[in-house]
Amino acid sequence: MSAIIKLIRRQLAGLVALVLLTGTYLLVRLPEANADERRAMAQPYRFTPMSLPMPGGLPQQSIRRVNGAYAHLAAWISSVGAGVAMNDLDGDGLANDLCLTDPRIDQVVVAPAPVAGIDRYSPFVLDPSPLPMNPHIAPMGCLPGDLNADGRTDLLVYFWGRTPVVFLARSDATGLSRGAYRPVELTPDRVPAGATYTGPQWNTNAATLADFDGDGYVDVYLGNYFPDSALLDPGQHGGVVMNQSMSNGLNGGADHVLRWVGGSTGAQPSVTFDEVPGVLPTAVSRGWTLAAGATDLDGDLLPELYVANDFGPDRLLHNRSRPGRIAFGVVESAGLPGLTPKSKRLGHDSFKGMGVDFGDFDGDGLFDLYVGNITTSFGIQESNLAFVNQAEDLAHLRAELRRGVAPWEDRSAPLGLAWSGWSWDVKFGDFTNRGEPAIVQTSGFVRGEVNRWAQLQELATTNDDLLADPRWWPRVEQGDDIAGGQHLAFHVRGRDGRYEDLSVELGLADRVPSRGVATGDADGDGRLDFAVARQWEEPVFYRNDSPDPGSFLTLRLLHEQPPAADPLAGAGSPVVGAQVRLSTADGRVLIDRVDGGSGHSGRRSNEVSLGLGDVAGPVTVQLSWRDRGGVPRVQMLRLTPGRHTLTLGSQAREVSR
Repeated sequence: MSAIIKLIRRQLAGLVALVLLTGTYLLVRLPEANADERRAMAQPYRFTPMSLPMPGGLPQQSIRRVNGAYAHLAAWISSVGAGVAMNDLDGDGLANDLCLTDPRIDQVVVAPAPVAGIDRYSPFVLDPSPLPMNPHIAPMGCLPGDLNADGRTDLLVYFWGRTPVVFLARSDATGLSRGAYRPVELTPDRVPAGATYTGPQWNTNAATLADFDGDGYVDVYLGNYFPDSALLDPGQHGGVVMNQSMSNGLNGGADHVLRWVGGSTGAQPSVTFDEVPGVLPTAVSRGWTLAAGATDLDGDLLPELYVANDFGPDRLLHNRSRPGRIAFGVVESAGLPGLTPKSKRLGHDSFKGMGVDFGDFDGDGLFDLYVGNITTSFGIQESNLAFVNQAEDLAHLRAELRRGVAPWEDRSAPLGLAWSGWSWDVKFGDFTNRGEPAIVQTSGFVRGEVNRWAQLQELATTNDDLLADPRWWPRVEQGDDIAGGQHLAFHVRGRDGRYEDLSVELGLADRVPSRGVATGDADGDGRLDFAVARQWEEPVFYRNDSPDPGSFLTLRLLHEQPPAADPLAGAGSPVVGAQVRLSTADGRVLIDRVDGGSGHSGRRSNEVSLGLGDVAGPVTVQLSWRDRGGVPRVQMLRLTPGRHTLTLGSQAREVSR
């Protein structure tokens, strides 16, 4: 007995510490839904996975060839490039066309969604010729939009290794095919003539379209990751750098903002953009950008810009432009001095921002933000960021932004959204039409057999003076694994206000690294479908078969356009940035906007989709937009649930398409 007492005395400090730790954990741990509750939350949702039609006979690869200085990091360098966009490319009025970037073939593919009418055309690869290319260029994303304002949907493709290419829809095309597009340079003054590309070696990983200056036409934001360099040329050794810091890396590639100048239609369409020099401060422009989103947050119909950066602070830019002149002001969260950690304050975080989207967590009619970061236990445990708007109303928000304050507070932990793996793209979407948007989030990094988390953790504690030199980085080659077994997350809000990841219950938990996610109603049944681009695996389309959805309001909001005979013009020119606001009977406010391409490498369709629940009769909606002259417009309309197409000029008018 005395021996036992002596043993207890020797271990008493440890036992007390264990009891205290256990008690503290039980006190502070966040609640979780039990199995029965999760099954009940999943019941309204049902998705059917479907393969996507892809062109055959293309050379395949399983890893990229890279600059010799990066050879030991080939798998790391090969971890991005899978992207997907949903939109109406052929003018049939449905978001049933997909534009995919696939690193297995390093090509850009246009394909029909696997729903009714899949035989409308055969999938095809976009052809950039006669523009110069070289073997060391890889596409990173495809962004649909009407860039030359002729009513046809064009495709902006951005790359590692060159400046972007715009594939303009031709007026003489009678359907979707490789020949339906004319490729033109986005920045022709920067690209020397010749058969081989020798222009700037941009390494772009983020892009979005928005009318930044309010003149009625979309401008372009491009976020670069690596500095301009021969990243994918195995014949080169050197001339490349890594980030100079894990928490404040400001030596990435320069970002670019281009203002729309003009465009023409016809069999040889054209478009002109002018780059706006100095519009972004160096501390904003030189982050390692992986995602971006643009949305009017303060109600002036000038879109703010959120830039999600790897290795350092994300940036929120308040739009202070006027027609013909683009200008931004950096805004930051003040937080509570001494109480709010720096990395929980907007504009100050040191996390690894890789995805962003705008939504409304609390139904107050003000946009919130959700940002995906690295959140892996026993790996790198940072936190996603669920920034909830604290402003009283739009007027208060506008005043705060004008004085440089971003009144958003992170609520990721109490909302159950803080940790979801090595996160990438995020998209809000009401998949059951009950007025409660869920969130789809991609995840995973490098898939293999050899776990390299220990080496990555060691790297994360390395002196910043060594990081920029790739020779100090650990090997991450083919066969190595970092978060390769993580799966897609599907966050659903419970009755207590917390979100639960129901991907397992919904059959969405394939353990394959995923990148881009695109949402849209491909078959016109009012239920949002979505597509997922997966890194080094085939993409997948998820048809929404929700068994008992609520009623819905789907709006196609188009600029007034002269009628045209060709089918591709039927798509119309979306009023990017137009906003829709609807008050519900229980006092909530539903908001949405025509999105110009927020996120990492996934692009939702240009439609606005609101779930109405049990509403059966007409609803009153407020539409806000800028017309082609840049004039702000606001109009109230009574609309019945269902699909509507409206043209927005000096007034909103419903049309039959």
